[in-house]
Amino acid sequence: MNALVRPQRKLTEQDYEAIHRTPLMNLHGALYTGIVDPVPNPSPMSEAEGAWVREHVWTEPFTAIDRKYPFGFWRWSMCERGTCWNCLNKRCDICVHRQKGAPHVDRGTEGVHNHLGQRVAALILRPGGERCVWWCRCPCAKTGPAPARPGPPPKEPAAEPPPAEPAAAARPQRRPLQAPAVGGQLPLPGAP
Repeated sequence: MNALVRPQRKLTEQDYEAIHRTPLMNLHGALYTGIVDPVPNPSPMSEAEGAWVREHVWTEPFTAIDRKYPFGFWRWSMCERGTCWNCLNKRCDICVHRQKGAPHVDRGTEGVHNHLGQRVAALILRPGGERCVWWCRCPCAKTGPAPARPGPPPKEPAAEPPPAEPAAAARPQRRPLQAPAVGGQLPLPGAP
């Protein structure tokens, strides 16, 4: 596999705030596609210029989905995707890229889309001939024996329960039944 290997992105507090504002379904999509922590390639375009292009040039099919994700959707090619959801959850033993079919599942291609958002071409190679594939950014090993599965978190010692109250104090006091008043009716609760 000839893939770009770049460092894992370190999320800032502002990044985490953006992620937490993402609707749950879109967050799951971002986790599944590896764009919760994208790692951008160097670009001759500044972020302000990119924002202008997204606002004035992109058509509705692109902007509609892009604005649903914390860091956009269409902005990231396959080789710019970040850490897989398993590694983010400290489960490197089941890293997406250790599983059968991954990362080859995308066949090393990236899509080129028309103004309607339809895929019209595939296969984008990088200047060095690297294939454009997603390679999980976690530094864990992707080949060889799987890392050990993490054990359950250590159990905290159980706190001692508070001392039990005497049974009589825990039970509400009941008024004894009174004999029926004249006329055969019981007095109302709280009546003398």
